[in-house]
Amino acid sequence: MEKIVDIIELIACEKGLEPKLVAQVVKDTIIKVAKKQFGEELNYIIEEDEKHRTFRLIHSVLVCADDDERVAADPHNFIALSQAKEASGDDVSINDEIHHEISLENMSRNAVNMLFADLEFHIQRTIENQLFVSFKEMLGKLVSGQVIAVDEQENTYVEIQDIRAVLPLKNRIKGEKFKVNDTISCIVKFVRFQKDGLYVELSRTTPKMLEALLEQEVPEIKDGEVIIQKCARIPGDRAKVALYSTSPRIDPIGSSVGTKGVRINAVSRRLNGENIDCIEYAEIPEIFISKALAPAQIIAVKILSNTEEEKKAQVSIMSDQKSKAIGKNGVNIRLACMLTGFEIELVEIIKEKSQEDVESNKEEQKVGIDALESLFKA
Repeated sequence: MEKIVDIIELIACEKGLEPKLVAQVVKDTIIKVAKKQFGEELNYIIEEDEKHRTFRLIHSVLVCADDDERVAADPHNFIALSQAKEASGDDVSINDEIHHEISLENMSRNAVNMLFADLEFHIQRTIENQLFVSFKEMLGKLVSGQVIAVDEQENTYVEIQDIRAVLPLKNRIKGEKFKVNDTISCIVKFVRFQKDGLYVELSRTTPKMLEALLEQEVPEIKDGEVIIQKCARIPGDRAKVALYSTSPRIDPIGSSVGTKGVRINAVSRRLNGENIDCIEYAEIPEIFISKALAPAQIIAVKILSNTEEEKKAQVSIMSDQKSKAIGKNGVNIRLACMLTGFEIELVEIIKEKSQEDVESNKEEQKVGIDALESLFKA
């Protein structure tokens, strides 16, 4: 155990850990092995010898009064005052600690092997604990890493801070494919310990991915002048983002879209071409729902219920706007529901033809028939 402090500092430097943290792991490991070697019942402590830069294993015994019950109950760790004076001299008093050094050289070869094996395990566990804390702080945040493998199920493995994180197929945008050595950005979705170590799950489909990319591309969002109230995504297809400005001089939509769409297009490219609609957030539900259903033009919005258990709204719309409100494969109305939190029911209003429209149609039909007749006469 000579120069063990130097070894600790070397391990700390190599593993990127604090020397104090490594030193505590070493102390705990020595005590654990000592209990197996010399007895679980002894009270062990580790003293650091700064002069010789090593550790000493100590069996500590507490001095008690002669009639103290602890002496009879645990004679290994408690000693009567009279006995302590006989053993160590008269300069002993109650509550003093008598230290008996245990030579680590007396450990068996198996105990030494166990010491080094346990030490390696606990240092690795300490590294993982630090990484766990680090990744916990990154939950919901954007990280970048290099692809190191893609398995048969098309799960993508990404190296981030010496950890092999996984981007499952289900968390990948439809149509995306990655290959080894690609650098990709993802959101840290989930972190936990498994039998084989730390498990970090990534995602590119969560709405937080869109929020993080917008924050990177739009300085006003990063500075807090434009706030993302909420966003909804159908990954790889379309997304809607509700924004508002904290300053009357800033247009939240214009600043997010950028000149000729340069900012929003940059975000779209990083999401495999996902179309992104920016709308202005409104606190009044009727106005917010109306904006969320854009590009459809809305006649009226009626809130049927607005409680935590149930949120329903009825939207009146002209028949020629219905397809726009629903969108291709129902994408537009689904995103509007996700964005507002309301279940939206569309009520179609069929425009009745006026008398003028009827007469106009008759004239058009007459002109059409006359033109057809003229062809045959010719």
